[in-house]
Amino acid sequence: MPQVTWKGVITFGLVSVPVQLYAATEEHSGPSLHQVHVKDGSRIRLKRFCEAEGEEVPYSEIAKGYESADGRQVVLDDEDLAELPLPSKKVVDVLAFVPAESIDPLMFSKAYYVATADKAPAKPYVLLRDALRESGQIAVTKVTMRTRESLAVLRVHEDTLVLQTCLWPDEVRSAEGMAPDEKVTVRPQELKMARSLMDTLSEDFDLSALHDEYQAALQGLIDAKLAGVEAPHLEEQSEGGEAEVIDLMAVLRSSVKAAKGEHGRGSGHGRAAGESAEAEEVESGQGTTSSGGAVSKRSRKATASRTGSATKKSTTVPAKKATAKKAAPRKAS
Repeated sequence: MPQVTWKGVITFGLVSVPVQLYAATEEHSGPSLHQVHVKDGSRIRLKRFCEAEGEEVPYSEIAKGYESADGRQVVLDDEDLAELPLPSKKVVDVLAFVPAESIDPLMFSKAYYVATADKAPAKPYVLLRDALRESGQIAVTKVTMRTRESLAVLRVHEDTLVLQTCLWPDEVRSAEGMAPDEKVTVRPQELKMARSLMDTLSEDFDLSALHDEYQAALQGLIDAKLAGVEAPHLEEQSEGGEAEVIDLMAVLRSSVKAAKGEHGRGSGHGRAAGESAEAEEVESGQGTTSSGGAVSKRSRKATASRTGSATKKSTTVPAKKATAKKAAPRKAS
């Protein structure tokens, strides 16, 4: 079981829930790499030097400083920081209950499992958990962890409360100017193809099967170096990935054609063929649209080609007969 990260009390109204927090996630950084001198492989170490004295300074003599725009500097030690007011210290202060969708996931940061404190009654915990679950809401809170006060939310994960720290609203940058400026019209056929691709990608998807491929490749490279053998080549992995995409597109094309064929049986074979061709155009990404949703150049060429082929087939035989009639008199004379 992970170590306790924080101990305190959740308060909402007159209800208090003694709790303790455990880190809910852990990041795998992979093999730990350090800096070495490329010439001889010896370690490169960083030391804290005082610019004025030119000597290394122990960590116990280091404080925090701030330099103003005009060059003035102030030094803040642990005692100065300890005197700052932190009203939510050791308390998860519930400010409000809001719908879960009202908080943009962009604001979410670190997650902690909330457990009841030692010998604390379980009923207040269960009361808060069940109330959040039935209402579909989350609790907006403030909490101080270490020396920083954070915005946080309380939500339910399975049968456990989760405290998720958040960025403050002014820490989220504006997205203005990020979206495309040009006006783009998306045709219903294009949207349908995109949804079809989404459905295909979602089939049999298992999130738990995903892993960090870079970390595994780095470990393989290190193992090969330690064993004195040639490192594995990564080109084969990239080729396998491309083959999988090609197979996926082939499956998607077949499924779209089948769906179009079923739809076209009720309205005629010609219409089904035309819609199938248009679906292929959308899938290949070569179609162009206008603001009025006009058919792409490729579709017009395909239509003209089919029309031209039909006309040519109907006029081929009469043309040969006419040529034979004209040739006979010239041969006789």
